[in-house]
Amino acid sequence: MSAPEAGTKHIIQSLLVNVAIAIVKAIAAVMTKSGAMLAEALHSFSDCGNQVLLLVGVRQAQRPADASHPLGYGRALYFWSFLVALMLFVGGGVFSIYEGIHKIREPEAVEKPLVGLLVLLVSLGLEGSATFSNIKEIDKRRGSVPFVEFLRASKDVDLIVVFGENAAAVLGLVFALFALTLSWITGNGIWDGIGSTLVGLVLVGVAMFLAMEVQSLLLGESADFEVEAAVRTAVGKVPEISRILNLRTVQQGAGEVLVAVKVSFVEGLSAEDVCHKINRFEELLRAARPEVRWCFVEPDLPKDAAPEAEGLARRPDGESVATAQLPNS
Repeated sequence: MSAPEAGTKHIIQSLLVNVAIAIVKAIAAVMTKSGAMLAEALHSFSDCGNQVLLLVGVRQAQRPADASHPLGYGRALYFWSFLVALMLFVGGGVFSIYEGIHKIREPEAVEKPLVGLLVLLVSLGLEGSATFSNIKEIDKRRGSVPFVEFLRASKDVDLIVVFGENAAAVLGLVFALFALTLSWITGNGIWDGIGSTLVGLVLVGVAMFLAMEVQSLLLGESADFEVEAAVRTAVGKVPEISRILNLRTVQQGAGEVLVAVKVSFVEGLSAEDVCHKINRFEELLRAARPEVRWCFVEPDLPKDAAPEAEGLARRPDGESVATAQLPNS
C-alpha cells in the first residue's frame, strides 16, 4: 500500500460508515420525532463533512514544496483539521444543545421508539467497530507510550481527529439510547431533550480538545523527543563535531520534520572537512529518522571560545565565518 493510501484508508472507512449511519438516523428521526435521534443524525452528517475536509487536508499536505512554500504544504492538514473541530463544535455540538433545550422546554412524546432504539443499536455497533479499528491503529503507533499521553503528544492529527469523532459518536449513542428508553418508559419527552443536550455537550468537549491540540501544531510545535535524541546520537557518531550549541526541531506536517542545529567542531579542520562532516551527520540522522525532511546545520564557535581562533573570524553581527582555511581562488 502506498503512503497516500495508508494515510487516508482509516478516513475513507469512517466516511463510508458515517454516510450510511447518517441516512438511517435521519429517517429514524423523522419517524420517531426524537430530538436525541435528530441530534445523532446531525452529528453523523457533520462527521461526513469533517472526513471530507480531512481528505482535502491530506491531499493538500502531500503537495511538493515550491517557490512560494519552500518548506512544503505539510501544515495544510492542521488547518483543515482545525476547521473540522469548528464544524464539530457548531454543526454538531451547539445545534444539538439548542435542540435539547427546545425539547426540554416543549417536550413531545416519542413516536415509534422501537425503530429509534433499533437504529441506535445498529449505529452503536458500527461506530464501535470503527472506534476499535482506530484504537488498534493508535496502539501500533504509540508503542510503550500511555494511550492518553499519546493522544496529547501525537503529531498524527488525522488519526487523532477521526478517533475523537468516533469516540464522541459512541458516547453520544449511549446517551441517546438511555434518553430514548427513558422517554419511552416514562412517557415524558423531557428525557429525550436531556439526551440531545448531553450529546451536544460531548461534541463540544471533543471539539475543544481537538481544537487545542491542532492549534499547538498550527503555531509550530516541536517534533517528538525521539528526533532530538537521534540528533544527539548522530552527533556522537561524528567525532569531529565537539558539541551541540543549539538545537531546534519543528513539526511541519504528518511525517515531516525540520531540524536546525548549531554545532562546534574540533580545531584544525578545513572548510572542506567541515562540509564533509556535516554531510555525514545528515546521512546518519536521516537514516535514523527518515521523517527529517529539512536539516540546517550551522558551524560556530562556543561563546567561551576566542573569536581569533585559527581559520575563523567574527562578522559585525557576531556570527563566525571560515576564513583562513578557504582555498585561494
